[in-house]
Amino acid sequence: MTTDKSADLSIFDRRESEARSYCRSFPTSFVKAQGSQMTDAAGRTYIDFLAGCSSLNYGHNDPDMKAALIAHITADGITHGLDMHTDAKADFLRAFEDIILKPRAMAHKVMMTGPTGTNAVEAAMKLARKVTGRRNIIAFTNGFHGMTMGALAATGNVGKRAGAGSVSLNDVVHMPYEGAFGPDVDSLSIIEKMLGNPSSGVDAPAAFIIEPVQGEGGLNAASTAFMQGIARLAKEHGALLIVDDIQAGCGRTGSFFSFEAMGIEPDLIPMAKSFSGMGLPFAALLIKPEYDIWGPAEHNGTFRGNTHAFVTARVALEKFWKDDAFQKSIRAKAEILREALTQIADQIPSASLKGRGMMQGVDVGNGALASEICARAFEKGLIIETSGAHDEVVKVLAALTTPEATFRKGLSLLAEAARDVTQTHKIAAE
Repeated sequence: MTTDKSADLSIFDRRESEARSYCRSFPTSFVKAQGSQMTDAAGRTYIDFLAGCSSLNYGHNDPDMKAALIAHITADGITHGLDMHTDAKADFLRAFEDIILKPRAMAHKVMMTGPTGTNAVEAAMKLARKVTGRRNIIAFTNGFHGMTMGALAATGNVGKRAGAGSVSLNDVVHMPYEGAFGPDVDSLSIIEKMLGNPSSGVDAPAAFIIEPVQGEGGLNAASTAFMQGIARLAKEHGALLIVDDIQAGCGRTGSFFSFEAMGIEPDLIPMAKSFSGMGLPFAALLIKPEYDIWGPAEHNGTFRGNTHAFVTARVALEKFWKDDAFQKSIRAKAEILREALTQIADQIPSASLKGRGMMQGVDVGNGALASEICARAFEKGLIIETSGAHDEVVKVLAALTTPEATFRKGLSLLAEAARDVTQTHKIAAE
């Protein structure tokens, strides 16, 4: 039996399910991570532009969060408390109320769901149906909301939906996201006409569920006008507005919530990924008080509310969100990112920029090319992935705390990878 852990990946092929995915793009074994860097068993360090798919907005192993968690564990703090009252939960809720909700005039209640984003989405869809007495949910093309059956019904990707096998994914109608059919097609007008026509075949909706920036769907970013239009239609038709901020939230687009500058008031807001601050499992559903009509345990779960995540989430709020300094730093990095991606896009025929804030990428036109660029970047020491219906977008999800020098180095590696791949394709075409 080999003892060289840096070389032996056979245990994963032998025992881990074929469902594994990210590891196929990064064939090494990671043993350490700090900030925006990961180190493998061979001692090689990589710049991380994936950040747990936006679960590590504050980087790996933030020292203040880590210290608070170690102190909590060392003091025999509660590890698992179901949904009982604990000091850690109270401290988190007070911080969330004082730092996030009150300054934004949000009265939302916080529902602890199971620990993953898809559970928060399931809770939102169930609650919308319970409130309205309707079944139909309107979702959008290229949307991604999770892999459990209800959330999967609202997800557009055919590969993800195939995981349901022969089971029907019902009670969701998919409407065109802004720009889905090109810049000359008014998606909002189409939706308005479909809902206004009693013979369209679209049942009155219980809710609209939408991502302001579609993370897995290719970094399509909705305009303020489109989001306001969807909010208006929801109100006109007696439906709730669910804004899925699981990937775009917690500062990813520049503000804590991705919709803050849009003048809308979502009824339900699923949160997860970086909500814990440190990559620990933690999901919640924010609910306007008038819609919090659950009976006790009507939607529950053994792991609703991760006490360790309460500890780190509180530190994240207190460290990064008490003033606007962190938001300003995000916006400054977003401009660096936009400039770097523009230069990369200029190298590739018909390429274009997608997304906003620190959730941007380059649409290179096809999945094969995007995958080649990401693979070449990994060879150079950069972890980065694709997104989009055809995996055609090279997506940057660097930690928001990435030091500028490290950030620029990673972008330089990405530019080199894009240059290498496009040059190879150019030579092959000649």
